[in-house]
Amino acid sequence: MRRSSTVLTALTALGLLFAGSASAETIRFGVTAGPHAQIAEALVPVAKAKGLDVEVVEFSDGALIDPATDDGDLDANGFQHTPYLNQQNKDRGLAVAAVGSKTVLLPMAGYSRKVKSLAELPDGAQVTIPNDPSNLGRALKLLEAGGLIKLTPGLTFNATELDIIDNPKNIKIIPLETAQLPRSLEDVDFSVITSHFALSAGLKPNRDAILVEDQLSDYFCLIGVAEKNKDAPWVKTLVEAYKSPEVKAFVEKTFEGNVIAGW
Repeated sequence: MRRSSTVLTALTALGLLFAGSASAETIRFGVTAGPHAQIAEALVPVAKAKGLDVEVVEFSDGALIDPATDDGDLDANGFQHTPYLNQQNKDRGLAVAAVGSKTVLLPMAGYSRKVKSLAELPDGAQVTIPNDPSNLGRALKLLEAGGLIKLTPGLTFNATELDIIDNPKNIKIIPLETAQLPRSLEDVDFSVITSHFALSAGLKPNRDAILVEDQLSDYFCLIGVAEKNKDAPWVKTLVEAYKSPEVKAFVEKTFEGNVIAGW
């Protein structure tokens, strides 16, 4: 009886193993190349250990990711902050929901090849900032925090150049495509750049920037899924894998404080 019991136990365990393998799900996870892709690759083995296979899909154009998530070509994404997602949903008529708030923060910062402090910026300095609406307002708030401009009170990421009510240095603000901002440093006095593009250009906020934003919760990134999928069991597994001790350790070691884990 003991031998039969042992064999039965082994067969039962084997059966459970195969059942677990059969029930494992595979999802497609969209990210932009660079830090977000690196972090996604780090979560793959963590998710796999939890029974979720994650296929990382890199995009060179982040504007394509939410539409692909909305129409089902992607199951989830991890590359954006709340203001950007809200703008995408509004402008494109999408229904993408945030399910993993405060994943990582890629701080926005200001850089210069010509001066070493904000006080050294000349009158009429040329300043480049992102031209997409959510990051444009974010950049203006950073310039305000640095004392370069003053905005209409009460505005957040929805601020525009028209909301500038004081500009003591008469700086000239030049909105550009985000990918062009690091290159603009050779031609302008100052540029406000998100860490995604700064790091790709070899710039580090905690080493090279002369103005860095605070850890504002509105700009922590999130995990996005189609609204209809937000309560799917695999979503909880994905969020747990992303916000795991293993991924946090990877972020801290790899980015040395230039990308901040929010958990």
